[in-house]
Amino acid sequence: MTPRSPRAPRSPRPARARRAAVALTAVLSCAAVVPPAATAVDGTAVRGAAPPVPLRVATYNIHAGAGQDGVFDLGRTADALRELRADVIGLQEVDVHWGERSDFADEARELAAKLGMRVFLAPVYDLDPATAGAPRRRFGVAVLSRLPVLAARNHEITRLSTQTPDPVPAPAPGFAEVVVGVRGVRAHVYSTHLDHRADPAVRRAQVADMLDVLAEDTGPKVLVGDFNAEPGAAELAPLWRWLRDAAPDAGPTYPALGPVKRVDLVAVSPGVTVTGARTVATAASDHRPVVVDLTVRHRGRRPARDAPAGPLPAPAGPAAAALSDPLATLGP
Repeated sequence: MTPRSPRAPRSPRPARARRAAVALTAVLSCAAVVPPAATAVDGTAVRGAAPPVPLRVATYNIHAGAGQDGVFDLGRTADALRELRADVIGLQEVDVHWGERSDFADEARELAAKLGMRVFLAPVYDLDPATAGAPRRRFGVAVLSRLPVLAARNHEITRLSTQTPDPVPAPAPGFAEVVVGVRGVRAHVYSTHLDHRADPAVRRAQVADMLDVLAEDTGPKVLVGDFNAEPGAAELAPLWRWLRDAAPDAGPTYPALGPVKRVDLVAVSPGVTVTGARTVATAASDHRPVVVDLTVRHRGRRPARDAPAGPLPAPAGPAAAALSDPLATLGP
């Protein structure tokens, strides 16, 4: 697609209220300027404070289950994810009954089943089925979690659709947020996939929109995803005023074979300590995954273990049942 002019008008930033109105379209299931590197915050022990707790996060653009060789093999994708041994994994390019390229598979459910993890799907696109009576076609990002999922939301950010002719920047869903319980600490994990075009205008708007979402949340925050830009790109500079690059020395991530660009990133809020980070060599996708070891701390008094986290409202009805029971199913 021909890149849009850098002067292309940016759509109005989507309001928080509009983002909050996006339906929780998810499955929760269980089958069994260059940014500074993240460093530890003040290591001085606080009398009476709870000790920090470990959290391993990862990000992986799974290329809809196709490897660098172009062959669709979701079992290979699952094997690559399993090797990360992560507590929470942000996924990008996830197909759910999307098309022939992925055998119309529900990749979110199948990967969760293979790995014994919960999953939250945040579609960018939610389209009518190709044939009457078939499941709806969805494509977007997801979050896999071994930890209790206390709340989840599919936020809108500015997007330039790939599914409509002559698109213009407009609010659209596909920015996932989950709140997970980490031994009593309530941590926010976000999975994103930014615009791929050479023109940075949409990515610049997306960064502003994501920061709006993060600004309304409290506690430890971890933003992961495929940013389609390297950390030093001008459009990403606003991120580094509030977050830190957790894996500056982990190595490039794209393409999977002979990578030359680091576009798959993990960013953390102040107070989150990075104890290790690495890029994993695998050709199960056209990107390489990044895995980061963190510690997170309680803020103030120790909260009740894995209590519902705000400001996201605790779901009611079937959603609440799905969040509390990993064997329940939420969404279509």
